[in-house]
Formats: sequence, structure tokens, C-alpha cells
Amino acid sequence: MRNLKLFRSLEFRDIQAPGKPQCFSLRTEQDTVLIGSEHGLIEVDPVVREVKNEIPLVAEGFLPEDGSGCIVGIQELLDHESVCVATASGDVLLCNLNTHQLECVGSVASGISVMSWSPDQELVLLATGQQTLIMMTKEFEPIMEQQIHQDDFGESKFITVGWGRKETQFHGSEGRQAAFQMQMHESALPWDDHRPQVTWRGDGQFFAVSVVCPETGARKVRVWSREFALQSTSEPVAGLGPALAWKPSGSLIASTQDKPNQQDVVFFEKNGLLHGHFTLPFFKDEVKVNDLLWNADSTVLAVWLEDLQREENSTLKTYDRVLVTVFRQSVVPPPMCTYRLLLPHPVNQVVFSAHPKKSNDLAVLDASNQISVYKCGDSPSIDSTVKLGAVGGNGFKISLRTPHLDKSYKIQFENSEDEEVNPLKLGLLTWVQEDVFLAVSHSQSTPQSVIHHLTVAPSAMDDEQGQLNISSSVTVDGVIISLCCNSKTKSVALQVAGGQILKYLWESPSLAVEPWKNPGGFPVRFPYPCTQTELAMVGGEECVLGLTDRCRFFINDTEVASNITSFAVYDEFLLLTTYSHTCQCFCLRDASLKTLQAGLSSSHVSNGESLRKVERGSRIVTVVPQDTKLILQMPRGNLEVVHHRALVLAQIRKWLDKLMFKEAFECMRKLRINLNLIHDHNPKVFLENVETFIRQIDSVNHINLFFTELKEEDVTKTMYPPPVTSTVQLSSDPDGKKVDLICDAMRAAMENINPHKYCLSILTSHVKKTTPELEIVLQKVHELQGSAAPVPDAVSAEEALKYLLLFVDVNELYDHSLGTYNFDLVLMVAEKSQKDPKEYLPFLNTLKKMETNYQRFTIDKYLKRYEKAIGHLSKCGPEYFPECLNLIKDKNLYNEALKLYPPNSQQYKDISIAYGEHLLQEHLCEPAGLVFARAGAHEKALSAFLACGSWQQALCVAAQLHLTKDQLAGLGRTLAGKLAEQRKHGDAATVLEQYAQDYEEAVLLLLEGAAWEEALRLVHKYNRPDIIETNVKPSILEAQKNYMAFLDSQTATFSRHKARLLVVRELKEQAQQVHLDDEAPHGQESDLFSETSSVMSGSDMSGKYSHSNSRISARSSKNRRKAERKKHSLKEGSPLEDLALLEALSDVVQGTEKLKDEIYHILKILFLFEFDEQGRELQKAFEDTLQLMERSLPEIWTLTPQQSSATPVLGPNSTANSIMASYQQEKTSVPVLDAELFIPPKINKRTQWKLSLLE
Repeated sequence: MRNLKLFRSLEFRDIQAPGKPQCFSLRTEQDTVLIGSEHGLIEVDPVVREVKNEIPLVAEGFLPEDGSGCIVGIQELLDHESVCVATASGDVLLCNLNTHQLECVGSVASGISVMSWSPDQELVLLATGQQTLIMMTKEFEPIMEQQIHQDDFGESKFITVGWGRKETQFHGSEGRQAAFQMQMHESALPWDDHRPQVTWRGDGQFFAVSVVCPETGARKVRVWSREFALQSTSEPVAGLGPALAWKPSGSLIASTQDKPNQQDVVFFEKNGLLHGHFTLPFFKDEVKVNDLLWNADSTVLAVWLEDLQREENSTLKTYDRVLVTVFRQSVVPPPMCTYRLLLPHPVNQVVFSAHPKKSNDLAVLDASNQISVYKCGDSPSIDSTVKLGAVGGNGFKISLRTPHLDKSYKIQFENSEDEEVNPLKLGLLTWVQEDVFLAVSHSQSTPQSVIHHLTVAPSAMDDEQGQLNISSSVTVDGVIISLCCNSKTKSVALQVAGGQILKYLWESPSLAVEPWKNPGGFPVRFPYPCTQTELAMVGGEECVLGLTDRCRFFINDTEVASNITSFAVYDEFLLLTTYSHTCQCFCLRDASLKTLQAGLSSSHVSNGESLRKVERGSRIVTVVPQDTKLILQMPRGNLEVVHHRALVLAQIRKWLDKLMFKEAFECMRKLRINLNLIHDHNPKVFLENVETFIRQIDSVNHINLFFTELKEEDVTKTMYPPPVTSTVQLSSDPDGKKVDLICDAMRAAMENINPHKYCLSILTSHVKKTTPELEIVLQKVHELQGSAAPVPDAVSAEEALKYLLLFVDVNELYDHSLGTYNFDLVLMVAEKSQKDPKEYLPFLNTLKKMETNYQRFTIDKYLKRYEKAIGHLSKCGPEYFPECLNLIKDKNLYNEALKLYPPNSQQYKDISIAYGEHLLQEHLCEPAGLVFARAGAHEKALSAFLACGSWQQALCVAAQLHLTKDQLAGLGRTLAGKLAEQRKHGDAATVLEQYAQDYEEAVLLLLEGAAWEEALRLVHKYNRPDIIETNVKPSILEAQKNYMAFLDSQTATFSRHKARLLVVRELKEQAQQVHLDDEAPHGQESDLFSETSSVMSGSDMSGKYSHSNSRISARSSKNRRKAERKKHSLKEGSPLEDLALLEALSDVVQGTEKLKDEIYHILKILFLFEFDEQGRELQKAFEDTLQLMERSLPEIWTLTPQQSSATPVLGPNSTANSIMASYQQEKTSVPVLDAELFIPPKINKRTQWKLSLLE
């Protein structure tokens, strides 16, 4: 699907030289052409159209004076610095073009018909008049001479054992006699000159010779090796032409074949067998093929044709038809097409309109310099020049609008001398505006190009044959090789052969060309010529995009990627295919060069909506406008349509923003995009336009499909996150009831539009809700059954019920119908189910005989709707209360049951007592006590409060029971004991003092709990100073000693762990420097285990679950904690000793920090009782401990987890093993779960804990 683009054309008709051209050759380094004639050799400069050298051969006697001589071959020899010329008379000459010296290096008496040099110019092959081939070296020393006609097939002769013989094959209608028919050989073509033709393979190892066989008169192709050994002979091909060209890549040999009604280009393999063909678009006797030629990379085959019907010079003839494929409706690969445009002249170029809404209008520039404009639209008559292609045929209806010839315009050139205009004069045609074209021509004398501004002549607006005038022309220094136009901004960019990018100001009054500048203000210049260029807005700046034939992609003069095989710009998107077989799509609206470079250079691109895998070698053909189709062509030529997720979602979002719900829905349904996006894209707008949505969809089935895909998930946050630059405010229902909102809104809209037409959809909206409203659905179905007069578009009850059974289980529907207590509805549903009438009819008859409330209780109990069941049973009377209470106990319906009875009733009290006993069984003593207390069961409440230690509630209930003083004291001592066990010494002391009147025991409890000040309050309250001497002071002194001992222990532990941590870190650094492979923290030998090894160390198995024999078992909490403790062992030499030391040091610091309040309170008491020395000692010791830890924090917690990992050991002394071990250590040294150990504990530097009176 890639067209050839005209790079440059040169004319030779003005060159004055004697003779008629017979053959020619190119001098690539000098950019000149060597032409041989019957007079001699001339060298022509095609740019200035002048003869630079002329070597007459008649005067030297190498060509006859009568003009009958002929030069059969010309070849420039770079090693000899001369040109080799072969004449038909048999002379081989060397001509020095600088000195005009001639040397005859050899002669062949029988004459020479062909001279062909090998690609490396080491060998030369001569075909003589005696039908022989002579091979010589580049020094013209003969190597071997062979007969050109050989009887043998060659060294590659096929070996068969008789299988697959022609006699054994099936011949169809021809019958068995076809196996014995002799093949008739046709003689060479009438215009064949019978000269041999020679072609070499690209590597010079083989050459092929096409000759006319003297026995049959038909041409054959023989393949010879470089050693002059015959390899193969082609199979007989009737009508084989003389043209011959070996594909440089070496796979095929091209030739031509004349058939009864057509001409083909055929391909031979090296073994001589045919391998494919294609038909030329001409009749048999219309043209003849003079020669075939491949380009250097074997991608283009040129066919040199000569017109046999007109007496004129040979010209390069191309298609006189244009094949057009409308990708929006049909995707067919060439040579098939949607329709063909038949034109009177060969076509040079086809361009499409740059107008976004008229992109299907096209203009055709033909060899007569006429532009034919075809437009898509209604035409008053059928255009005879438009013929349907692959989509046409009998019995088919045309579903697309074919174009029609709107007008043809003849280009009127300014200079009268150009009356006979070169058919390839204009190139790079661009249709920038309705009546404005741009085209480029090249100067014949200087390396310059001219941009022509073509406008429609005013007088030709209504004529059938229009005229295009060149209103202005701008000359540009250099050869313009590409021209591109931005369809939105109408900017035009030119690329010159040197890489410069120019901007053509075609809309300004003074037409001019200026350098294209990047955002920095510097001229843009491509480092390499780009074969494809486009204009696009990148981040708000208009940039030039270019792709070289070496897959290097540039934006302005910045190389973005070097692995791009093709690209296309569509709207605000850039699509690219890469060598990694992916198609990437980028939004250019707010993109930057850095983001594009990062996205294309990353080897691990996330599989989001911007990336899509494609087949190897895929290339972008086009993107269908206002659609989601991306057309790709595979290496074998077939076309494939993909819908890139980014394009699809962008187009859907545009449709939704424009409230084009139908287009969006159809696209989403076809491409399997989740339909929740219709709502989630903009919930507020959708809910406000629900009625518009329903009217556009206008299909019950499609609306039901939308309902079935609804879910609470917001797909714009999970499946289809919008672009970063999107301005849509994502909003969702805060209660998470999206589905219910949509169902209610759409149901209201459908009931307002046509409730009968959308009956099934209304039912679906009830069923799809978070809590399906099946009772309402069944009631609506029942109403349909009772409706008498039929309504247009209405559905029957039976149809509605059948529809419900498609997505609701029939048994579930039966149960819900039973829950409506409507036995008619139950029977209607039961008839559609698989239930046996003998099963449900007796049950229904039994229910009908019951009292209404008890009947409904029985139904609800059967349906396990126990909450409703006890509600109905509570209305049946007191005699049913025992049954109700049993059901309450069985189903744990205490809270629901308490709401059914008044608080002062006996039933309420019985239910409460049962509820409290149930809570006691669940070990919920305090709630049980509250329930008992509310029901007036104070004894049970007291027991419950005592069990849970709720002393305030227990004493409150005890007061209501009017206990004696002794009973109250005993209760207080019991409560105090429980509180003391729970280390609630203050509460226990309060109970003993106030209810047991035992203030001495209360003081002892306060001293035990270090509540010094509260203890002193009680001592002085009861005027017992003796307790201070006997209990308070000794307790204070003992506490001070305990604190001192604890601080000494903490300091020693901290110093020991700190010293060991420094040693461990030093050992690790030493081990890393000497490249010890076994020094990795996990003990893995990096060279022996792959990254996928199943050997795991303790740190790797830090997860909470173990895997064994395909079973996953969760550890208990106790075992898990035990395993976590074992993981960090303080044992010297353990793999994670450094982490264990960090953990232990952190615990020491945090434990010491928590003592500040306790130390402050005891310091006050020590000062109060004049224990100044002990107070100062404790304060000094605590302060020293805190300062030691503060100073040590930066030394201990120095690195982050990433920094603490081993730095790869590199350098001249490193080995592959040591580097891999270092990387392995870096990868596995610190588990993720242990990262919190590298966060240092916080020490509050406030000094409020210190008592200044002791300083």
C-alpha cells in the first residue's frame, strides 16, 4: 500500500549530440550519463544538459563510417579509471575519459552481442556471435569458454524415483490422454531481437542467461555459477520475453511472458521453476517490455515499456487506472479494490483533500499534466469512469456512495516554450484548499526546486474543462524531497535534500519560504533525509515529524526513537509501529519530547490502552477518520484492521461528550468495551440525559444488554482510566449505589416514554438493582395477566415471565412469588417451573386453610425470612408466644423481637432475659448485664457485671438490691481483687476505701501501683502519718533502686548491641571488598541459583503463608509471631544479625523513652521526703542514658534500605561472578517487610520530666 514518489526527473531532449542512442550507463560518482551511439561515446551531465566528453570511435576505426556500427555494452571501471566499451564487431575497448586515450584490450572475430560485468567487477562475461560465452578476469585474461546452448539440465537436476509422475496425476476434464500429450513449443516473440540477455545475482556468485533455443525457437533461461558451471535450465515457458533481471536479494529471477490476452511478469527460482507472476495492466499488443530493473534493496521492480500503437520514443508507462479502497466500509488488499477510476492517461500521483470533512475527495495528476477531481456525494448521473471492484457483482446492493468526476483541470504553464511539457514535470502535488493546489518542479540546470501555486481560473468555474493557472512560483535552493500540509492549521512544510525544513507561507500576500523553527527559535534540520514527514501539534507547538528509511524517528531535529517502522498522525494522536512488534498510541495534546522519548525507549511499557501487540513486520496504512479503525499491512501484503484501544476510547469519549449515545453504544457493543463507561465517563451528564439515551438506542434488547453489564465498579478508575489531561470531573455516588441510581432513573424515563414498549426493560431495571425487587417484578407480571384490552407494543404476561426466567432461577422466582402471599401469582410461576404439582398443590392448599397471620408466618418461615415470620407470629396472640420465643432463640432474633413488644410487657422481659443469657454464653458479660438491668433482673445483672469487672455498674445494681453493709463490703473486696489483678490499682483503692472502709489496704494498693500522690492523700485524709514511715518511704526508696537497676541494664544492653552492630557492618564491608560470593545475607550462591530458583532463605520466606504439595495453609497467630521472632536472631553470625540488632536497639530506645512520666512523679516524691541524693542520682542516670541514645542515633541509623544494600563491585579487578554476587546481594539484602527497621525511633527532647529543684 506504499506508492512510489517521484524524487526528480531529468530531460535530455535539448542535448545536441550526433547519432542515435543505443545503450547507456551511469557514472554514479560524477552524476553523469554515458551514452553509446553509432558514432561513438559521449558523457552527458543531466543537470546542466551539456556534453562533457565525446569519444569518437569511427575515426579510430572501431566503428564503420556508414553508421551500421553498434555499441553493445558500456561499463565504468573504477579500478582502471576508465570505461569499458564493447562493439558488435567484436572489439573490447578501454577509454580514459580524462585523456581520451583508447586501448583495444581484445577482439572477438565472431562479434559480441552482450557484455556483462559481475557486481564486484572481478569478472566480465561476453556473448559471442558463435553462440558461446567467454568469461574473463578484470584484467581481460580468459578463464573459460562455454557453448551458450547446453543439452544438460545442470548440476541442480531433480532426482526422482517415479513418484508423482505425470502419468499418475489427475488431469480433470482433459482425461488420461493429457498425460501423453507432447508440449508444443512456441517460437520467440515477433519483436524479439534474439540477442542473449545476462543478469547477475547481487552477490555475484551466479548469473542467468536468457537465449533463444535453436531447436525450438523459444527462449530459455539458464543459471550458471561463478565457476562457469551450469546449474539449471528453466522449464519451458510459452511466450517468454527477452527481459531478464535477477533480484539482488537472490530469491527470484524476473522475466516477461506473453499470453493470449495479457502480458505477465513471471518469476523463476534458481532451480529454473516458475514461482509466481503478476499481470501488466495492458492489452497484449499495446506495449512491449524492453527491460526489467530491480532497486538495490529488492523492494521495487521497474518495467520499461514501449508503446507499440504510437510512433514515439519509449516512455515510462504507469497505471492508467486508480484503485480506491474505502476502508470505512470494506478492507480488501490490492490488487482488489472498492472501485476503479478509469483515466485516459497514465497516472502520476493521487492526492486527497486536506479538508477534514472532505477527506474522501481526491485529485488525480496524470501524464498530460491534467488534474481530475473526484468528489463523493450525490451525482445526477452515473459516472462511467468509476467501476466497482471487489465489492461489486450481480445480486449485491451497493451500500456506499461512489465518487464522481466533478471536474478536470488543465495546468497552464507560464512559459510558451513548455508547450510539450515533460509528463513528469510536476511532483509532490498537495491539495491544500478547495481551489488551491501546490506542486513542485525541479530545475534542469541548477540544484533548485520551484514551488508552484496552482489556482482555479475564474472563467473556468462553470466550464466542463477547467484550467489551473500557476498564480505564483517560489524558487528554493536545493531539491525538495517531501512536502506535507497540516489539515487543521493549513501550514505547509518542505524538506530539502540536505535535511533543512522550510515553511511555505502560501496564504500570505507575499509568498515566501522561511526556515522552520523549533520552540527555542532555532532552524529545524533533520540529520538524515526522511522518507515520510507529517505536521502535528505536540504540546501546543506545531512540529515536523519525520521517519527515515533506517527507522529513525524525529520530531523537529530531536531523535525520539530508532526502532520505528511506520507512523501516522490522526487528530491529536500519534500512532507508531516498532521493531518490538507493538503499536503504540500517544496523545500529543499535552505531550512533550521527553515523555515521548521515555514512552518509546522504555523496554517495559505497561500494557495499558497506549500499547498493543501486532504481527511482526506490520506497517500502518491509514487511520479511518471519525472512526476507530487502524489499517495495518502485513509483510505478505494482506491488510488487517485493528481497533487500537486508545483510539477507541478517545472516539467513544468524544461521542459521549456530544451526547451521541447510539454511536458510542454500537462501537462499545461491537468492540466489547464495558458499557459501564457510558455512565462512568460523566455520571451527572448521563443521569440528566437518560431519556435522550433511551430514545437514541430505541431497542429493548440493547437497553437490556446495558442493564446486564451494570456493576458498582467505576470503570474510569479501573479498566479505562482517562488521559492525564482529561478535564472530565470524575464523580460517583458516595453511597456506592450507582446501579440503583441508573436503574431508577432509566425506569422513570422508560415509564414516561412508553411503558408498554419498554416493559421488559422496566422489569430488568427492578431485577438488576443491588437488592433485586423480584416481588415488584412479579406484581407487574400479575398486572399484565389481568389487563384486558391489548395495547400496541405491549408484551403478554407469559412473555414477560419467560423473559424473567432467562436470568432469574425459577426456584428463586417461585419463592419470591410465594413471598407475595398471592396464590394466583404462585400458581402462575409454578406452572413454568419443573415442580411436580403433587408437591406444591397440597402445600398451597394447607396454607389457604390457615389464619392470615399464621399463614404468612408459615410462608416466611418456609422462605427463611425469620424476621418477618416473628412479626406475623407476634400478631397471632399470647398462646403462640412460646413458639415465637423458641424461634427467637434458635435464629438469634432478640433485637428484632424486642421491637415487637412494649417494654412493660411480660413478653418483653422474657425475651430480654433470654437475650442476656445468650450474651453470657458468648462471653459478652457487660452487654448481658445491661440487658438484665433494663429488664429488672438485678441479680443476674450483678453477676454479669462482676464477671466483667464493671465495678461502677455492679455497685449501682447492688444499691438497687438494698444489700446490707457487710454484703456491700464483701462485694467491694471482691471487686477490688479483680481490679488489682487487672492492674487497675487506682480503681481498686477507690472501691476499698469507699465501700469496704479499708483505707490501709487502699494505700498499699496505691503504693504497689506507684500512685504516690494519691497514696499520700489517703494517708493525710485519715491522719495516719505513721504509714509514711512504715510503708510509703520504703516503697519509694525501693522503686528508686529498681529504676536505677533498670537504667543500668538498658545502658549496658544498648552499648553492647551498638558495638556489635558496628562490628557486623565492618565485616560485611570487608566481605564485599574481597568478592566473597557466599557472603550474601541469604546464603545463596549466586552462580549456582537462577533468579527463578526455588531455594529460599529465611528472609525470603517472610510471608504469612507456606506452600507445600499444592496446599496453602495459614499459620496460627502464635506460630507466626514465633516465626517472626526467629527470623531476626541476635546469635552472632546469623544471616540477619544486623537487622536483629537494629530491632533490639529500637526496642531499648522506645522502652527508655516511655519512662519519662514515671521518673518525673518519683522525683517529686523523693524531693518531698528529702531524699535529694537518691533523686539526683536517678535524674542524672536517666539523663545520661537519654543523651547516650540521642548521640548514637545518627551512628546507628545511617542508611536507608536502598543505601544499605551492597553497591555493585566494579572495576578492573572485578569478575563476572563477583559482579553478579554483588547485584544478587543488592537485590536480596533487605526484605521489604524489614524496611521499617531502618527508620530511627523518635526521642522527644523536651525536659519537662526533670525536676529543677534537684539540680
